Amino acid sequence: MRILHLYHDVMNLYGEYGNIAVLTKVLKSCNIETEVICCGLWEKPDFSSFDFVYMGAGTEDNQKLVLEKLSEEKEAFQEYVNKKGAALFTGNSFEILGDMITEETGKQWQGLKILPFRVRQQKKNRLTGDAVFSASKLREETVGFINKCSCIEGIETPCFQVLMGMGNEDRGKKEGIAFKNLMGTHLTGPLLVKNPYLLLALVNDLIKKERKEGLTLEEKEFLEKGVLAESIAAYEVTLRELKKRMEKEK
Repeated sequence: MRILHLYHDVMNLYGEYGNIAVLTKVLKSCNIETEVICCGLWEKPDFSSFDFVYMGAGTEDNQKLVLEKLSEEKEAFQEYVNKKGAALFTGNSFEILGDMITEETGKQWQGLKILPFRVRQQKKNRLTGDAVFSASKLREETVGFINKCSCIEGIETPCFQVLMGMGNEDRGKKEGIAFKNLMGTHLTGPLLVKNPYLLLALVNDLIKKERKEGLTLEEKEFLEKGVLAESIAAYEVTLRELKKRMEKEK
């Protein structure tokens, strides 16, 4: 399985290489041969040769650099997405997938137009906080931290429902984006390190592409009691404490 870590050199603000590290660790534990290719800002990615594409968060300035570079590969990336290529964009990286990004100065940046949504940024007014989300395809809640300066309007296919924290539109109840096999969320943590059950769901989907069947019950038990045991224990503590806070805030 070939994994592309896209623009790893400028979009790794919160140590999100951890997402790739834990993903490859779990895949290899399932005897899936894995190769990770890191594509820098000045390199040209060949999306057609990959099974999974990942990009993390960056500064707002680096976000614009990446937008300009990926715009040069827009058709190839759009084809990858339309053919249901798997992708995960965390932090502010998924904001470039929309129609337009408008800065607080009024300056506008044309997005990749993968989906029709609009982003407004206000760098002087950052929105930060812990979050607990739910997703229809995942029994367990998803946890993490958000640090953004944006409000996103027009997303019709969100990834999560907000139980605690901020949505796409600050206090909105929908967060992130889901389109075919592409997932985008402002959650950082790193996301897959903090959420082992979300990681297992992703691994299950990726493995289906390799052997047409997902994880076996034996593999799930092996991962939950072995490779991911510590992550699951940490996740349960985090979720429990956040739920306590949610009860106090009611």
